[in-house]
Amino acid sequence: MNDNLEILVEAVQGDRKKVFARYGQKPSKALGERTIRWILRILGGMTIAVTATIVYILVSDAIGFFSEVSFWDFITGTQWEPFGHDKKFGVLPLLSGTLMIAIGASAVAIPFGLGTAIYLTQYAPALVREVATPVVEILGGIPTVVYGYFALVTVTPILKAVFGQDTVEVFNALSASIVVGISILPMVSSLSADSLRVVPISIKNAGYALGMSKFHVITKIAIPAAFSGVVASFILAFARAVGETMAVTLAAGATPTTAWDFFHGIQTMTAFIVQISLGDASAGSIEYFTRYALGLTLFILTFGFNFIATRIVRRFREVYQ
Repeated sequence: MNDNLEILVEAVQGDRKKVFARYGQKPSKALGERTIRWILRILGGMTIAVTATIVYILVSDAIGFFSEVSFWDFITGTQWEPFGHDKKFGVLPLLSGTLMIAIGASAVAIPFGLGTAIYLTQYAPALVREVATPVVEILGGIPTVVYGYFALVTVTPILKAVFGQDTVEVFNALSASIVVGISILPMVSSLSADSLRVVPISIKNAGYALGMSKFHVITKIAIPAAFSGVVASFILAFARAVGETMAVTLAAGATPTTAWDFFHGIQTMTAFIVQISLGDASAGSIEYFTRYALGLTLFILTFGFNFIATRIVRRFREVYQ
């Protein structure tokens, strides 16, 4: 007790050398730890500052758009014609195209990604796992502009040969959905695989002890136990597909429409932002401010998806703590 009081008095009096000597820690080591701690604080603060700056720019410039366009007309309008004399700023056609790509891509990525994760974690030999895992991850590192050209020169001709030359347009939502699904497949696969790996082996052994086959242990025990993490991977992949830009710009076309026809061209919010950023709109015009209104809409959508995924992952972590 007296020793602790002496240490406290020495610390208050500023006799740091005695305190460090008592704890067996050198002043230089403590200084290095404090330096690293402050560097991490600065980096964390910079991340928050950058995010806050992005939000501020989006909101402040979106106000310039909504000062001239009714917010209700923006979110309920079914026509998007920002150029010309009679301008119409209904975001539903762009939102419809964005959701078409996201849903179509999820229909490709979720079953194949989950199947890949199950095979690599439950069935594949160690050698196959070591080789296949990096190969799958490479798909996520390919630039999306390459996926866009792949859709134009490879996927679309195949679709035309299967469904008919007159049925499938050159720019169509289906080919864009396929390549976007391929690009987000590694996200579903890796996150689902991580969730399956942390399922306690004792739970699976209990199933084997009851006479269950490997297939039933995986489908009835492992996947339900990892369900929260798997669903979180689905939501994050969906959010990633919502924000996809270059692949849909090249492959899906530039035709805003609310018709859900995957064989015809559409336009997403990100594709229009690319179009308007090419210099067609003068700075300060209403067309110029549309990019910020759409950017704010995308930010809210992706933030909502990431918030839901974070809540699911937090619940998943609490189960196995």
